[in-house]
Amino acid sequence: MSVENEAHEELNQEAQENQTQENEAQDSHEQEQQEAASEANSDEFRDKFVRLYAEFENYRRRTNQERLDLIASANAGLLKDMLSVLDDFDRAVANNENLEDIEALREGFKLIQNKFKQILLSKGLKEMEAKGQAFDSDLHEAIANIPAPEEALKGKVVDDVEKGYYLNDKVLRYAKVVVGQ
Repeated sequence: MSVENEAHEELNQEAQENQTQENEAQDSHEQEQQEAASEANSDEFRDKFVRLYAEFENYRRRTNQERLDLIASANAGLLKDMLSVLDDFDRAVANNENLEDIEALREGFKLIQNKFKQILLSKGLKEMEAKGQAFDSDLHEAIANIPAPEEALKGKVVDDVEKGYYLNDKVLRYAKVVVGQ
């Protein structure tokens, strides 16, 4: 029986070795499948990333181009509105070459000035009131100091040499003023 046991043991050993080899082969095969799946997954993520990056670059270029176009055409509305004032000036100059009535000339230019002011006001431009106000370095630029003609005008704006303007409540140009001392 010992020969039979030995043969049986050898068969069991061979069966175990075969089983081990099959398990190793199966594990190896499963590992290869996992690696292939992982590589496919990695390729899919890489492809998605490249596409997303390309989309973002296209979006960035498009928005930059739109911004440049907007900046280039931002003044188009204002300029279009001001063309009527230019036309009025051209007509006034042509009609006033041989005009002898100075009062009619003044009236014509006042009408054009009012039209021009109305266009600017409709676009958000506002005149700054400086005369008689307390000097404020955030709004005014002092170009001269003079003795105050009255005690009440000390530290206040006596005269505005150049008007200041707001554009939508933001200072567009500071008023150049003379301040009383």
